[in-house]
Amino acid sequence: MRMTAILTVAALVSFGTAGMSRTETIINAKALFPEGPVMSAGHLLYVEYAGQTVTAWNGKSNSVIWKQDGCGPSAVVPMGKDFGVTCYDSGQIVIISADGKTLKTYDKDAAGGKLQGPNDGAPDGKDGAYFTLSGPWESGPVVGRVMHLASDGTLREVADDLHYANGIVVGKDGRLYVNESEAGRVISFAVAADGSLSDRRLFVRLYQLGEAPNVYPDGIKLGPNGNFYIGEYSSGTILEVAADGTLKNKYTVPSPAAPNLAFSDDGKTMYVTAIDNKNGAPYEGKVYSMPVK
Repeated sequence: MRMTAILTVAALVSFGTAGMSRTETIINAKALFPEGPVMSAGHLLYVEYAGQTVTAWNGKSNSVIWKQDGCGPSAVVPMGKDFGVTCYDSGQIVIISADGKTLKTYDKDAAGGKLQGPNDGAPDGKDGAYFTLSGPWESGPVVGRVMHLASDGTLREVADDLHYANGIVVGKDGRLYVNESEAGRVISFAVAADGSLSDRRLFVRLYQLGEAPNVYPDGIKLGPNGNFYIGEYSSGTILEVAADGTLKNKYTVPSPAAPNLAFSDDGKTMYVTAIDNKNGAPYEGKVYSMPVK
């Protein structure tokens, strides 16, 4: 079990075009590729990809609650009283209890297909979850998929042909939103009662919001105001995008990548997982907290 002290820095965080600044706090200064955060019972849970762990922040300290060597965890996803952990490296979705016990492991879908690059996930509101399978990194074929793991334990494909499927979230409109990282865009699907998807549509291309042509959307979460918050692996930026696709604000951290985020239970604080060393293992980074405008 590892404990990490709080470290505060007086870095500036930009909010939109108004040029406002806030003080941010580092809650883990030595995280090893932190990703996939979520709030649960007042605790922030996040994975450390290079540390092979699920780590919990209780407001004062960090502690490891689960570890599996070779997993390469990318996200921790609520599923009723349990959680799904996406193991990007080992091609698994592992179900764990709130106290960190491994309950079940999936390495194939219901049709017998392997799980290539499990990456992120989102609760379906029925004690199940949607999970993205990215497929191969960068220049490989476009084979990203979305899987639905129902509460009865059935894991099935509900979308395919995605260009590195990554962050995923259910919007206030009930549609499922998915980041296609290599395409620099967010798409959405209509969700049926049985969890199946249809009506694939473009939501937004990030370069049309003023981001660089090589922008790389990673995680996506729904904010307390109903807007979408999109983390970028290509920069230390979180974009706040309204339901109509317009840019509302930008949040920045002093790290070269800000792939994912989560909100406190009261919606007043945003936690950002960030990477400082993108060049190789162990991909050192930080976990920040900052006020939400």
